[in-house]
Amino acid sequence: MKRQEFESMTLCPLDGRYSGIKDALGEYFSEYALVKYRVFVEIQWLKFLINNIDNDILAKFNQADMSQIEAISKNFNYDSFASIKDIEATTRHDVKAVEYFIGNALKDMGYDYLISFVHIGCTSEDINNTSYACMLKYGLKDVWLPKAKEFANMINQWAVEHKDDAMLAHTHGQPATPTTIGKEFKVYAYRLMSSIENIESIQIKAKFNGATGNYSAILTAFPNVDWQTMAKKFVEEYLGLTFNPLTTQIESHDYTCHILDGIRHFNNVLVDFDVDMWLYISMEYFKQIPVKGEVGSSTMPHKVNPIRFENSEANIDMSNNICVALSNKLPKSRMQRDLSDSSSQRNLGLAFGYSLQAIHETMNGLAKCVVNKEKLAADLNEKWEVLAEPIQTMLRKYGRSDAYDTLKALTRGKSISKEDIIKFAEGLDILSDEDRETLIHMTPASYIGLADVLVDLKLK
Repeated sequence: MKRQEFESMTLCPLDGRYSGIKDALGEYFSEYALVKYRVFVEIQWLKFLINNIDNDILAKFNQADMSQIEAISKNFNYDSFASIKDIEATTRHDVKAVEYFIGNALKDMGYDYLISFVHIGCTSEDINNTSYACMLKYGLKDVWLPKAKEFANMINQWAVEHKDDAMLAHTHGQPATPTTIGKEFKVYAYRLMSSIENIESIQIKAKFNGATGNYSAILTAFPNVDWQTMAKKFVEEYLGLTFNPLTTQIESHDYTCHILDGIRHFNNVLVDFDVDMWLYISMEYFKQIPVKGEVGSSTMPHKVNPIRFENSEANIDMSNNICVALSNKLPKSRMQRDLSDSSSQRNLGLAFGYSLQAIHETMNGLAKCVVNKEKLAADLNEKWEVLAEPIQTMLRKYGRSDAYDTLKALTRGKSISKEDIIKFAEGLDILSDEDRETLIHMTPASYIGLADVLVDLKLK
């Protein structure tokens, strides 16, 4: 089946219309990825036992041949996946199919005596929770975090390039103390990087303690081994994860919820930016560069719509809703285990996928935008009343307790001209000559405080 034909029949747009996201995340959150990591964990467990457990059968194995066993996971490919799925069609158990697949591979290599040690002491959830932990670890590290950082750096670069572009601010939708394009973008860059740092600080945890979290089976077989220490060593040194020492049959999923909540917070910062850009474009503070051949409206030829920011907003809604659903479901499990978390976890990739698509849409939308400096200047020049704030603040410095009310009477709900402001400032005999000159020469465009300086703050 050709790619376009396949994509035309998909139910999820991440597999069809947005298939680039599937290509990026498929190695980490697909069924193929889950099976691949299950094989990896099982092989690492066998390797761990050979390296660390005193047993006559395990001692038969020549450590110099370890690469042969590791090749079972390192050389995992679609044929391996298909073989496991064929076995699963009979077993009707996905993890047991992996165990049998590895057993067959060991038999083909002449290591029949090791087959009984594959999956020894394990419950399926020992393999699954570690596999999902690996999927999350590397899916974040290799795909989502680099793209999130790329976007944050893009916003920061815009901040630097437009640090001096004064803009009329709006609070409650009304004209307010001026700012700069650069400073407003810097706020978003800082928020995005803070969200990323929070996600990076989360420890990705895993358990390896048997059917109800008590090491019962493996302890029965090897009663003289300190299995708490051994499990920690396996999880942290062989899998590169953080050990969770206290669980039921399942790892509690709390860290997964923290990650999902972190993704959702990043998404919410992103959608806040999307909405602001949509509003700025509607106010003509930004122009969109038309792309030859593109159509903005099926009936209005003149239109260049901010669809990238709108698409981003929609994809964020999808990602956030999945994050919330999973974060609400995963921490809850009946007594020592029920299977509902397993079905839910299979949707983890969608939360990341829709978030990635949103980032992609916003970056593409921003790439088509340019600052409309003429419009920024025109709006500032029409709103001299915003200088009521610095004037009343200056009067307070001289002890005028009625400063606020005086400027309120002069400006509230009124359109004030440059001449009105200058005339009022010139009549303020209470001020020193220096302070009076400061107010007389101040303009809405120059009244930006430290906005240009704040842009120079370094992000971590």
